[in-house]
Parts: sequence; C-alpha cells; structure tokens
Amino acid sequence: MTEYNQPESGNEMPQFSGRTTMFRLPAADSAENVDIGIKVAHGTVFRHAIEEALVGPEKMFQVDLRATGYSAEDFDWARSKGATVISAEECWYKSLSPLMDSIRGKLGKDHLVYLSFDIDGVDPPVAPETGTPEPAGLMASQGLEIIRGTFGLNIVGCDLVEVSPPYDTTENTSLLAANLIFEMLCSLPGCVHRLP
Repeated sequence: MTEYNQPESGNEMPQFSGRTTMFRLPAADSAENVDIGIKVAHGTVFRHAIEEALVGPEKMFQVDLRATGYSAEDFDWARSKGATVISAEECWYKSLSPLMDSIRGKLGKDHLVYLSFDIDGVDPPVAPETGTPEPAGLMASQGLEIIRGTFGLNIVGCDLVEVSPPYDTTENTSLLAANLIFEMLCSLPGCVHRLP
C-alpha cells in the first residue's frame, strides 16, 4: 500500500507554529522520491524565461490580463513569437470556460504546458497586495475558470507569482493565491478531476 504525505495535525502542532510549508505538508530535504515539489518565493518579478525555455515560444499561450502598461508593439512581438495574446478587455463580463475549452482544443494532450499565473492579473479590489496592481483585471471566479480549464493538458510545471507579502496586510491576496495553487495541483496530470 502506497503511503502519502499528510498534513501535520493541528492536535500535534498548533497551526500558527512550526515550520511553514504549503498546506502544512512535510518539507523534503531533497527531491528524491518526490512527485510534486512546491517552492515559495517571496517578492514580485516580471520574467517568463523559464516557461519559454521549458515549452518553447511556439507553444506558449499567453492570456495578458493587464488592462494597461503594454503597447501594441509588445502584443505584436508576442504574437510574432507564436503566442496567442488575449487582452483583459476581451475577458470582461463573461465566463472564461469557453475560452479555456478553445485553448485545450488547440493545445491537445501532446504539447508540454507550463502554467504561470500572475496574481496582478486579478482586479485590485480582489487581490490588491502585489507590486504592480492593474485595474480592470479578472475576478477570482475567472481565475478559477482559467486554472480549472487546464485540466487534461500535459502540464509539466506551474507557478503563481507577484504576491507581495509586505503589502499583504489583510492576507486576502495570499489566501486567493493559496487557493489558486491548490487548483493548479488538482489540474496536474494524474490527478482525479473534481467537478466544480
């Protein structure tokens, strides 16, 4: 019988104490015998080089959810590299499930996919604690639709970036980020999909 890591019980260690790990799972000192690793980095960055190196620019799919800060030249450059760019305005006031159905249809199960979610793509009233808040972004439910919409793709890695702990005094952004990361883990190949 396979033994799985389990979160430490609140009866054994109070939840506010002990080593901080994702979902209170045991920390591993090496990657040996680890199927999924989670690294938490504190701070904000704007780089996609790792994802591009993993899957190649011709297989990148980018949903750019910032309403401002980019020019037409930036979008044209991304498109010239093979990325599909969808602006925030195209996502306003609607479910993103049909968009994700289309993306799954285009990528299929054979392409390697790296899923990167920038929390600053979410509307500031929903997730204000980021280094670069941009108005008119996603609602939390749309973020869930995007991540849940990746189920069935050949995801080789994922990340969630741009949460800024110094600004996260309410912990609303961290709470949303933790839930989105959980949804990412549930979307990895081999996981049993739970219906919303």
